[in-house]
Amino acid sequence: MDVPGPERRLAAVLAADMVGYSRLMEVDETGTLARLKTHRIELIDPVITKNHGRIIKTTGDGMLVEFRSVADAVLCAAEIQRRMARRNADVSPARWIQFRIGINLGDIIVEDNDIFGDGVNVAARLEMLAEPGGICVSGAVRDQVGQRLDDVAFEDLGEQSVKNIVRPIRVFRVRLDAEAAPEGAKDAAVAAPASKKPSIAVLPLANMSGDPEQEFFADGLTEDIITELSRFRDLLVISRNSTFVHKGKAVNVREVAREFGVDYVLEGSVRKARDRVRVTVQLIDAETDQHVWAERYDRELEDIFAIQDEITHAIVATLPGRVEAARHDRAKRKPTESMAAYECVLAAKVRHHRSTREDNAEAQRLLDRALALDPNYAHAHAWKACVLGQTWVYGWCADRDATFDQVAAELEVTLALDDNDSDVHRILAALNLNRNDHDKAAYHQERGLALNPNYDLVVVQQGELLTWLGRPEEGIDWIKKAMRLNPYHPERFWSHLGRACYCAEKYADAIEAFSRITRPDYTHHAFLAATFAQMGNAVAAAAHAAEVLKSEPTFSVAVYLATQHYKHAVDRQRHEAGLLKAGLPA
Repeated sequence: MDVPGPERRLAAVLAADMVGYSRLMEVDETGTLARLKTHRIELIDPVITKNHGRIIKTTGDGMLVEFRSVADAVLCAAEIQRRMARRNADVSPARWIQFRIGINLGDIIVEDNDIFGDGVNVAARLEMLAEPGGICVSGAVRDQVGQRLDDVAFEDLGEQSVKNIVRPIRVFRVRLDAEAAPEGAKDAAVAAPASKKPSIAVLPLANMSGDPEQEFFADGLTEDIITELSRFRDLLVISRNSTFVHKGKAVNVREVAREFGVDYVLEGSVRKARDRVRVTVQLIDAETDQHVWAERYDRELEDIFAIQDEITHAIVATLPGRVEAARHDRAKRKPTESMAAYECVLAAKVRHHRSTREDNAEAQRLLDRALALDPNYAHAHAWKACVLGQTWVYGWCADRDATFDQVAAELEVTLALDDNDSDVHRILAALNLNRNDHDKAAYHQERGLALNPNYDLVVVQQGELLTWLGRPEEGIDWIKKAMRLNPYHPERFWSHLGRACYCAEKYADAIEAFSRITRPDYTHHAFLAATFAQMGNAVAAAAHAAEVLKSEPTFSVAVYLATQHYKHAVDRQRHEAGLLKAGLPA
């Protein structure tokens, strides 16, 4: 008796793989998995089902899908790539999720709900040839589809040799509707990017002093260069928090540029010995990987401010379009005469960014030392206020009211000494918002933004303030801009976005934003409870309300709303209605 062999049949096979999966997982494992799962549930799987596909198997970052129809496979791939491109439009390039897709028509072997054979192997090799966000198909697929599909065209890439397949494969790239548009439309699309701001990422300057204690000097100088570059309105500068992810690592400039979506990368080193400092920097065009400009500054230490000015002006002079520095709008800095005080402030900034109680205490000690050396050092007073504000936010102080007053006092001193520090106005805006003085908050926020328009903390606070002022749609745009400036932004940016979306009655978007927070506190659960209640999902609303009461058993809507800073009653009432509808106690 003959034993039947495995089933063989002709099928269209789609192989998809996520681009940069390992890098994204290393940077943000929880967030990447959550976003990938969301894309699968909301976008990819429904599109496959709609086009009559059958998912054979999935891996962490890819999948294999079988179709009975070649046209269905191509339509499915095209829809996935178009919709993923739209989703990525509002996300920083560092967080893009993109897929490569390959499609082949060939014989497959079906066994135990899996498929094997040459038809599968060729599809996998085609996927590897595709660009991020692109689709490659075999000649067999192209011949079967022909001209039958609207908004899809094919570009012949010729015969390609691929791994583990002896014969060459005829490969076609799928050109979607945007690429197949009339010539005039294509020209406009190509021309559009040229009008965007030139963009740059400043990598941490390497400490070449051989002294680990001087690490703070290299880090602080890097931060000061970023800050000074950020003052130019016509230059988009990636924030310090993002670029410092690469500190101490060997980097590939093109990969860094692709990660941050920038045109240029600045890298270099600092060597400090006794009273002299040598700073070496080079500006690299990310597209060509060529040096645009390089310079070495060998100076007495007291010339450090002149070095910074020379570096920033030289960089701007080399960028496309010869960006004109907004000299009349730039703040005139008032650097201290005491280099020891300056070094103390640099070290304090580095410790502040570590966000631990011990580092905060050390930052306060360093700033006190700087102010003892130079009592009129405005920037030191500003950072003393910022570091004290950190203790107030995290509850690292014995008397929060006294600390709040101390922050206000430091800021008033700073204003009297120098009215041109963006951090001062950023903190004063937050301070006045906590006092519900919206007019003063708006004034200081506007000043901070004018002084440093690319500072991600100022930009995100602009979005937050606009939300409190009853303009959440504008607030959403500003918050998303801050996320672009800082692809590795703090999780609280998602909280700001979720609140803005709630006020704009974009409840699904609010849930998406709050779901990005890995360790939500009771305030996040309160917003989620209100949001689900507004959407009519009583079960989810009740679950989040229970989480609120678990963390804060004495929670009441009235007390909670007193901590919110809405200017208009209608926005407060919307929030109150959602909380009460979720079942939280009045």
